[in-house]
Amino acid sequence: MASPDWLNKGDNAWQLTSATLVGLQSVPGLVILYGSIVKKKWAVNSAFMAFYAFSAVLICWVTWAYKMSFGEQLLPFLGKPGPSLDQKFLINQATLPATTQYYHNGTVETAGIAPNYPMGSLVIYQFVFAAITLVLLAGSLLGRMNFKAWMVFVPLWLTFSYTIGAFSIWGGGFLFHWGVMDYAGGYVIHLSSGVAGLTAAYWVGPRLKKDRESFPPNNVLMTLTGAGLLWMGWAGFNGGAPYAANVLSSMAILNTNICATTSILIWTCLDVIFFKKPSVIGAVQGMITGLVCITPGAGLVQGWAAIVMGVLSGSIPWFTMMVVHKRCSLLQKIDDTLGVFHTHAVAGILGGVLTGLFAEPELSALFLPVTNSRGAIYGGSGGMQLG
Repeated sequence: MASPDWLNKGDNAWQLTSATLVGLQSVPGLVILYGSIVKKKWAVNSAFMAFYAFSAVLICWVTWAYKMSFGEQLLPFLGKPGPSLDQKFLINQATLPATTQYYHNGTVETAGIAPNYPMGSLVIYQFVFAAITLVLLAGSLLGRMNFKAWMVFVPLWLTFSYTIGAFSIWGGGFLFHWGVMDYAGGYVIHLSSGVAGLTAAYWVGPRLKKDRESFPPNNVLMTLTGAGLLWMGWAGFNGGAPYAANVLSSMAILNTNICATTSILIWTCLDVIFFKKPSVIGAVQGMITGLVCITPGAGLVQGWAAIVMGVLSGSIPWFTMMVVHKRCSLLQKIDDTLGVFHTHAVAGILGGVLTGLFAEPELSALFLPVTNSRGAIYGGSGGMQLG
């Protein structure tokens, strides 16, 4: 069969590879991490929550949620729901139909995005992002949420929360046209899962006092295995975000690892300084905060900025988790099992603000629809991005 003129086999291969890498972050990555980082009596239930969410999201995604996130605009923050199952839709060239950016006088500033691969590749790539958001959210609820309630919660939250954030920032909604910088999900995925996790944990209620006070992982080596899959899978998370195998992919993957390793070292050093010993779980937390923090700016900042972001992502979430959380009566009442609020919401908003500060103009021009976008340190309109 002859390939269509628009198909770039390299871009298509990289997009499908990236989708697989992000999928591996959830299954088996977070399945292993959740099953090993909790007490043994919760291991199977915790792993199954991640496994179920990944499965349930896909059916909802292709039945109605993809088009709510990336389809034709219904509202400034939501697309029209509809199925993504027809081969006439899936084998045609991928497009994001609501993304054409116009100047105030009505002329086109930046045309809509049309990656050089089929719609099916875009649907599966965006599915694994949606799925991992629910899986991350589950980390706040491990150890006490009724599984049947989780079965209902997943499709409801995907439909009424995730789709709104995804369309608003990525799918051509109002934040997209404001030029909001979210390279690969600092807001859409991490801030939303962290805030939703904290909110859900508040309503579900805490574990028993004895379980909250003593919460050793049942298998530290498997925790590191799951964390390692999460880390390496981030190459697809940030490397696939430009929708092509291009120069931004290379920048993003390098910056991702620079920030993550810096964050791990800072978190571990803080543990040694204040608690007199390093912590494996602390290092995993530092890894996650570094990965989360760089995500909104991975392909938009220079390497030195990635180091600065790593220093801050290894210290500020550490401070909110180890100091602020223990002194805040409200946070003490909320049983966020794995501290998802700190590792994802705090690190996500930190990354978003720092991206608004450090986004390099040339890199921004390669990615963002609003021309002359830049971080605040580069002057011009940079203060708008920081805001």
